[in-house]
Amino acid sequence: MFDKLEDLLIRYEELMSELQEPDVVNNQERFRRLMKEQNDLAPIVEAYKEYKACRQAIEDSLLMLEEESDEEMRELAKDELNESKARVEELEHELKILLLPKDPNDDKNVMVEIRAGAGGDEAALFAAEIYRMYVHYAEGRRWKTEIISISENGIGGFKEVVFMITGQGAYSRLKYESGVHRVQRVPETESGGRIHTSTVTVAIMPEAEEVDVVIDEKDIRIDVMRASGNGGQCVNTTDSAVRLTHYPTGIVIYSQTEKSQLQNKEKAFRLLRSKLYDLEMEKKQASEAEARRSQIGTGDRSEKIRTYNFPQGRVTDHRIKLTLHKLDSVLNGDLDEVIDSLIAADQAAKLSNLQDE
Repeated sequence: MFDKLEDLLIRYEELMSELQEPDVVNNQERFRRLMKEQNDLAPIVEAYKEYKACRQAIEDSLLMLEEESDEEMRELAKDELNESKARVEELEHELKILLLPKDPNDDKNVMVEIRAGAGGDEAALFAAEIYRMYVHYAEGRRWKTEIISISENGIGGFKEVVFMITGQGAYSRLKYESGVHRVQRVPETESGGRIHTSTVTVAIMPEAEEVDVVIDEKDIRIDVMRASGNGGQCVNTTDSAVRLTHYPTGIVIYSQTEKSQLQNKEKAFRLLRSKLYDLEMEKKQASEAEARRSQIGTGDRSEKIRTYNFPQGRVTDHRIKLTLHKLDSVLNGDLDEVIDSLIAADQAAKLSNLQDE
């Protein structure tokens, strides 16, 4: 590990020098590429430099204890020695985590697809609440959201909604949200006051660039039609809605949220690219050996990952046995405690897998 850290430190210093060179500054693409590499290395290098400084502090304290006879100075040296040893242990753990293989999709924006599952209108109402939860979470992190497609049920619920979240590291934090979200409560649509259980399925897909997925035009059928449902001026009076059918996979994308057919077509293609990229990722993960897969991972779509229990005001994440009694704040977008716990559990699982190899 320390040989690798020394190599990264040398590479970081090389990058700092390269970024000062006039020909690099004038070449925007190369400059951006080197800046990204430098930014990726910076947390590792800073932690390693602090680690080295703490190791040196340990040596200095031991030397002082050997040579110093003054009791007060010896006590100071002992305190510094204990502090440095404790910090070295913390930094060793941090460095192991920082050196874990990075998910290449972590910096990508995400497509979020929320579908009402079992529970009819109640599931659709909860799908709308889950949508608002993620929008509030995105706003709290100053990320942008944009609806790609939406299908409403007429009473404020969503049968399905697909939207994009744009922001630094969006996928790195939201990738753990894929799976079945279950709600237990007395529905507004239920007069008998009985607690019902309904489900919503969430799919988190990294936004795919054109270079990530090449779509052959012969594999696509494009239909244009008049938008249906509520809309602004012109939405329902022109053939602005676009439906894409991808023959090889059978995926159908429908986009009607924009007034312009061109904008709807662009949104539909963005979603199709992300769905195709997501399919490729699933195939790759399925072919990997079980030992190399994270115990948390990015979530099986059919796996029940979380329960929102209204009578008891609690949220439970079943993968890591985490229960929080703060249902209202979670549904209002306060997701960091849940996501941080999932990230920590995922990192611990990956470290364990590395040690077992």
